[in-house]
Amino acid sequence: MNNLDEFLLQLGNGFAYIGNEYKIKLDGKYNYIDLLLFNIEYNCYIVIELKVTELKKEHIEQIEVYMNYIDENLKKITQDKTIGIIICKQDNKYVIKYCSDDRIISRVYELV
Repeated sequence: MNNLDEFLLQLGNGFAYIGNEYKIKLDGKYNYIDLLLFNIEYNCYIVIELKVTELKKEHIEQIEVYMNYIDENLKKITQDKTIGIIICKQDNKYVIKYCSDDRIISRVYELV
């Protein structure tokens, strides 16, 4: 969060910060989206999940739930569907290859 401006610039143009640890309520329990952004150019919300492990199918299931929640509760009719980005330590191409939702993007990051 200390380098948020730099992080947003690395993602590309048009990203606006909505919140980190964005609280949503599912089935009576609170869940927290790691980072919620809005992209002005794509006219959609962006859900970002940060993982310190390699990509797992559970991460995809989790971000799909968050994306669907945002689409049903925050997205306006004039906005496009929410996009999900999973930033993970090691990309597991097998899991992402067979993911049924092409709105989810996987990226590898490096701890410095």
